[in-house]
Amino acid sequence: MKKMYFIAIYPHSELIEDIKVFKTDLAANYGNSKALKNDAHITLFPPFSRELELESDIHKAFQKINTEMAPFEIELNGFGSFPNPNNPVIFVHPESNPNLTELYHRVKDRFDFIKYSFSPHMTVGYRDLTWENYLRAWEVYKDKEFKTNFLVDKISLLRHDSQWVSIAEKKLKSV
Repeated sequence: MKKMYFIAIYPHSELIEDIKVFKTDLAANYGNSKALKNDAHITLFPPFSRELELESDIHKAFQKINTEMAPFEIELNGFGSFPNPNNPVIFVHPESNPNLTELYHRVKDRFDFIKYSFSPHMTVGYRDLTWENYLRAWEVYKDKEFKTNFLVDKISLLRHDSQWVSIAEKKLKSV
């Protein structure tokens, strides 16, 4: 049986709840309920499918990711979007961060079987967000203020079991 997996950074629970306010607004006012299914996170490696029997190999590769780096802060500042008419996305925008980019490259060193571009973001609206509702929501969110930060001190490996569940974590640590 195949399962889905991905690797991400999750902020602390209070920030997840703060961001859920925006997801709830998009669900209530813009018909975007699917965004409520996932907690706020930054994806380091996108969802991929593997046979459940191969999960130990995924764990081994995950544990080999070099996380010998000091924990670091990520600044979140306002909102951004991917204005694709077929799949529009609204997200909380993280400021550019060389430590985040470095962490992504370290994940990519171990998980390199999917080609994808790294555009760090915390999704608040996607999937069932229609183009028309995206345009209406973006008028509100493009100038909305939201500014905070959080400490990145670990990465998580998740598996989809009717919802995304963390099955392993790896802490960042200074050498």
